[in-house]
Amino acid sequence: MQIWMNLVLVVQLLAAIAMIGLVLIQHGKGADMGASFGSGASGSLFGATGSANFMSRSTAVCAAIFFVCTLSLAFFSNSATMRAPAEGSSVLDRAAAPAAPPSAAQAVPAPTGLPAPMAAPAAAGGSAPAK
Repeated sequence: MQIWMNLVLVVQLLAAIAMIGLVLIQHGKGADMGASFGSGASGSLFGATGSANFMSRSTAVCAAIFFVCTLSLAFFSNSATMRAPAEGSSVLDRAAAPAAPPSAAQAVPAPTGLPAPMAAPAAAGGSAPAK
């Protein structure tokens, strides 16, 4: 199962990188607007842009692959937790479960070489030095 998750993750990353690259190199519609006002062909400004070109279709395919990989990873992740649940059936149950106190082996040792803390001054109602 781990091999499939790694394979789907690699495909998802490649699809994301390809989609980013394709979006960055596409020619935007905003670039044609300025040229259409100056050249007098304002009819094409709000008209149909024609059929989709190779770049936009490739971007759509990469987006579909990305979403399928995302759903697959979510499914694999959920099925892995269903096989071996940890003290609760949902993520919120596991997050709300109290943590076990650390054992003596896991306790953090006290720092050494630091000066001892100063004693707190006597309270106002306590014994005061005699004069």
